Amino acid sequence: MSDRPDAGGVLDRRDSRGLLASTVVAGAAGVAGVAGSYAAVGRTPAFVAAPISEVVVASTPDAVVAWSIQTLGNLGAQLGFLLALALTVGLFALTTAVAALLADRFAVPPFAVAPVACVAVALALTGSAVSTLAAGAGAGLVVALASLGVDRESETADSSRSARRRVLQAVAGAFAVGGVGAVLGTREGGDVPDADGEISAGVQSLLDEAGDKSLDVDGIEPLVSEQFYQVDINNVDPTPDREDWTLSVTGAVEEEVEFDYDDLAGMNDATEHRFVTLRCVGERLNGKKMDTALWTGVPVMDLLDSAGIETDECCVMLRAADDYFEEFPLSALEDGFLAFEMNGEALPRGHGYPVRALIPGHWGEINVKWLTEIEVLEEEAKGYWEKRGWHGTGPVNTVAKLHTVNRLGDAAGGGTEIQVGGHAYAGTRGIRRVEVSTDGGDSWSEATLSERLPAEDAWRQWEYTYEAAEPHEVVVRATDGEGDLQPSEETNPFPSGPSGWVSKRVEP
Repeated sequence: MSDRPDAGGVLDRRDSRGLLASTVVAGAAGVAGVAGSYAAVGRTPAFVAAPISEVVVASTPDAVVAWSIQTLGNLGAQLGFLLALALTVGLFALTTAVAALLADRFAVPPFAVAPVACVAVALALTGSAVSTLAAGAGAGLVVALASLGVDRESETADSSRSARRRVLQAVAGAFAVGGVGAVLGTREGGDVPDADGEISAGVQSLLDEAGDKSLDVDGIEPLVSEQFYQVDINNVDPTPDREDWTLSVTGAVEEEVEFDYDDLAGMNDATEHRFVTLRCVGERLNGKKMDTALWTGVPVMDLLDSAGIETDECCVMLRAADDYFEEFPLSALEDGFLAFEMNGEALPRGHGYPVRALIPGHWGEINVKWLTEIEVLEEEAKGYWEKRGWHGTGPVNTVAKLHTVNRLGDAAGGGTEIQVGGHAYAGTRGIRRVEVSTDGGDSWSEATLSERLPAEDAWRQWEYTYEAAEPHEVVVRATDGEGDLQPSEETNPFPSGPSGWVSKRVEP
């Protein structure tokens, strides 16, 4: 082992100050390596943190996942991704430190070794040349900056000053690369192609109808949501290319068949426009992970019929580009839908571009995005969430949500005029009425409902206006289209979705 001073200034074992400085430099190089990859490819599967994130998700115990979904919501996924980022930074930092040790041993500049080592790690993680080279360049730049102006004489004369200089230069480099990465990476998200033209007249007419039927109530989404919730099993969405995408029908069929995007989009006689509401099985009772859009696509059964199903008593597994999978009885797919447009435009990447499944009346988790395969099974199998203890395939629970309380001004009776409102949904059963209690459930009044959309599986808005002078508890409940009142007892999301009457304390 050489006992010379480290001319590159990346690893100095002579004293604690040098060791601390070397650790900081290695950490800065790790940050820059990750930032360089992000600058080049954004939050796509080619990002060096993406495979680490998949490992974090796959290795998290099911009980922890269930707790996180119910307690933390979206924050849980964000914390998981931050953990993946930290682990990726640590991996590149460790790679840089090991490279510095080797450089010291063989008397070569660390900035000639560290980038090569980081390139090797990035290539092993992603297989992407662009992401790999950008990660190596980011880490190499920081190592090179840490070496500037540091020579053997200066280190010998004042190791403390040398250590501070290395740290400051490395940290400045990491900030610079991180800033560039943050700006450039947000532009690299695997965006979908722009629409080929204007929204069709048929779609626009339906969107206009939904707008006309929406209640004018501040604080609740119109009948076609302006912001649609998104939940995925992974923190980095796949980026299928529409030109290369295919959907195969396999398994217990007379003939396996394959469709490309143009095949589905070209099925003009079968193309439909449907309003469909999706609700997340893991949301809180009065959460906001329930939304509606107008989807354009074709029936699932048209594809299955073309392959020839060998038996009526079978199941179907839908598989996705992100390795998600969900199983259904064949009967559940009779009204299933393969959507390739959302509100008249190509599906957003986060909602399954280029094609996703929509299964009427089921929880949102069932509606597989980035669909790549429909496999017909001869025996039942468990889907992704069923294997983790969740309900999986099955009808969504009835719910009336209370999302807004508007104080409209002084009322004639001396109190305050108050308007409450929200949405109600019961899957394909529909909503018959929503009732509101302003005395904690002792008495009930019927709310005003929005007109029904021309759809089997869509929500309705509701509102109720009344006068109050004292604090009180508002409770809401819904009755579905079959005449069944939603259960009053509140249940947790796990394992079969939240249920119960929503209540809120209101101050006039």
